[in-house]
Amino acid sequence: QVQLVESGGGLVQPGGSLRLSCAASGFTFSVYDMGWYRQAPGKERELVARVFSGGKPNYADSVKGRFAISRDNAKNTVSLQMIALKPEDTAVYYCNAQHALRPNRDYWGQGTQVTVSS
Repeated sequence: QVQLVESGGGLVQPGGSLRLSCAASGFTFSVYDMGWYRQAPGKERELVARVFSGGKPNYADSVKGRFAISRDNAKNTVSLQMIALKPEDTAVYYCNAQHALRPNRDYWGQGTQVTVSS
């Protein structure tokens, strides 16, 4: 049974930091590209950051220089370190796993809320 369990969301002031974590189980983690997406109210879900199975990351332009994604294949986890948070970063953040060679094998976590507000 595939599971992606996010943690680490919460309320933070503008300029603050948060670290999101996603614990994966039920599939061969190392052959999956792992990503973080977010969805704000009234907006479509968008890619925030992704780390490919080979370890290379990429980022949405809006978070470059502020967010860092990392994966630990030994622990089956992927993390998103977020600094210099802005109110526009407020959204539900979702962990995603997509097989590197079979993109139809695509799994989602239930999401964790991040709210940036004073």
